[in-house]
Amino acid sequence: MSANIPHAQLQVSKSGMVHNYNYFRSLLKKSTKLMILIKANSYGHGAIEFARIMEEAGADYFGVATPDEGIELKKNGIKVPIIVLDSGIESYPDLLQYGLEPVIPNLESFTRFREIVRAQGISKWPIHINIDTGMHRLGFMEKEIPALKDFLKESPDMFIKSLFTHLAGADDPQHNDFTFGQLTLFNRLSKDLMTIFREKPLRHALNTAGIERFTHYQFDMVRLGIGIYGISYVDQSKVVPAAYFRCPILQIKELTASDGTVGYGRHGQLGPEPKKIATICVGYADGVNRHLGRGNASFEVNGKLAPTIGNICMDMCMLDITGIEAKVGDTVTIFGAKPSAIDLAEILDTIPYEIFTSISHRVRRVIID
Repeated sequence: MSANIPHAQLQVSKSGMVHNYNYFRSLLKKSTKLMILIKANSYGHGAIEFARIMEEAGADYFGVATPDEGIELKKNGIKVPIIVLDSGIESYPDLLQYGLEPVIPNLESFTRFREIVRAQGISKWPIHINIDTGMHRLGFMEKEIPALKDFLKESPDMFIKSLFTHLAGADDPQHNDFTFGQLTLFNRLSKDLMTIFREKPLRHALNTAGIERFTHYQFDMVRLGIGIYGISYVDQSKVVPAAYFRCPILQIKELTASDGTVGYGRHGQLGPEPKKIATICVGYADGVNRHLGRGNASFEVNGKLAPTIGNICMDMCMLDITGIEAKVGDTVTIFGAKPSAIDLAEILDTIPYEIFTSISHRVRRVIID
């Protein structure tokens, strides 16, 4: 049980992050580099402090989605190299200004980047080439590789730091054949490209699920995303929560059927027996999905689970704490160990990624332990 807190907090566990880092690191060869994905505000966990902890832990690379995410890290003193996965042609000058490394997904982007670096007299800027082996989101498809090779032969000043691909279904055993096909195709296409380079690029394909399920395909680097935040696709007991979403109880009411209902729309039915209702200071504007209301989810209060009652409000929601010893100011855990982000995701028919990234910026991120 945590100490009482003044308002809603996402309590980020340094020891939890380091534990998860060490677990995934233990699955890799010593020579394999490890990229940590800290896009989307470190999956909602708070990018700056998270990056500092991972930098200290020994991360080799960071991955962000947008230039602004990378710029924020650079402005806050992060030294680990940063790959921008969704650079965008118009953002290339910003990448150069702040020392960020772009992903190049097509020849149009490559041509534009070459124009900009040559105009500035820059050579050997680290570039990462995305190869599309089946995700069909971004990247060079197999039929485009010959044209890419011709372009690169004409551009000896372009420094290719890595070649990589995205796996589309590494988390699901039913897609194993497809995943092996992606890995085989990536191995063949990347080897073909590497024949034209003097300096051999890093190669990487595995995401969190891939690290656990396809360990033999480490290549030179892997990309660790959801795993560092406490989600495993193989054995959840190997990882621990990296964050706990918590808030205090604002008020407790003793209510009976004669008091009517609880919350907007009068959906919180009281029933014949007296109920003890706690109001807490988080709502859908903080990242508590409205579909968790009306008893669909339960949150932890002093070691016991208390179901929601009535609709989730914008800034608050109510819990039925009948039979639970509690007082105003006691801490409620929305997710952490129990319930976990996985538990809430199952209720909402979604994934833990969405649970984490839905936590709004007004919820303070606090590093604990």
